[in-house]
Amino acid sequence: MSTVETSTTTTPAAPAPGVPRTGRLPGLLRLGLSRSVYEVRSFFRERDAVVFVFAYPILMLAIFATVFGADTEVLPGSGVTFPQYFLPGMVATGVMLSSFQNLAIAISVERDEGGLKRLRATPLPAAAYFLGKTGQVLVTSVVQNALLLAVAALAFDVPLPDEPGRWWTFAWVFVLGTAAGALCGVAFSSVPRSGRSSSAVVIPVVLVLQFVSGVFFQFDQLPSWMQQLASVFPLKWMAQGMRSVFLPDEAVVLEPSGSWQHGATAAVLAAWLVVALVVGVRTFRWRRRDDG
Repeated sequence: MSTVETSTTTTPAAPAPGVPRTGRLPGLLRLGLSRSVYEVRSFFRERDAVVFVFAYPILMLAIFATVFGADTEVLPGSGVTFPQYFLPGMVATGVMLSSFQNLAIAISVERDEGGLKRLRATPLPAAAYFLGKTGQVLVTSVVQNALLLAVAALAFDVPLPDEPGRWWTFAWVFVLGTAAGALCGVAFSSVPRSGRSSSAVVIPVVLVLQFVSGVFFQFDQLPSWMQQLASVFPLKWMAQGMRSVFLPDEAVVLEPSGSWQHGATAAVLAAWLVVALVVGVRTFRWRRRDDG
């Protein structure tokens, strides 16, 4: 009598997007880099998001230049035109769109569609996922600011800094602001009850902060209570830090404090970074609310 032996073949689970198809799992940084490439490609496939994130600051700068006049000075005799004054605010709001708004909405949608739940079941470490999101934010923020500065210089004759010290200030404000915005976006992504409602929850927050933080108006002309409210949030400090980069030293008189407050800018952005990290770690969810 012969026996028939049957064997079962188990099909291995497909690796998570961003995980190289190799037998041995690579290091965390390599996984994060691979995930960043995947996230960047995914972002640029969303044409509506790409157009909004990249075009919004440029369009707003063009509107301000048209309404107030490209050659009109903010303060007579200061030599600072309205496009030059509002450019730093557009740089800051662009960083906020690429980091906070982008991640708060995208992660909420991914969670609602079950993408985060499936990703959690793969070998991809959670840290690599967040590194991928951070890499995507950095890439989009750099591209966005490069386009904005090019348009400001070529279309509206806004002078760009020619001193290394100013570009150093730009670099640390940009990096701190991007990191704080990204972590705030991750933490805030747990607030919307569903992916469909995420835009309705996130965008009004961004708009209100733009109105009170000196993005749409001269900050020194806002009511004192509004200035104090804005001082609690990072957008005001990003905009002020960027004004110290793109405006001449004499323009410091337009600041309510009479100084650029670089120390306070770094402290507030760093504080938001730490607080958002702690809150994000404690509140981040991989599943929908109704999924346990």
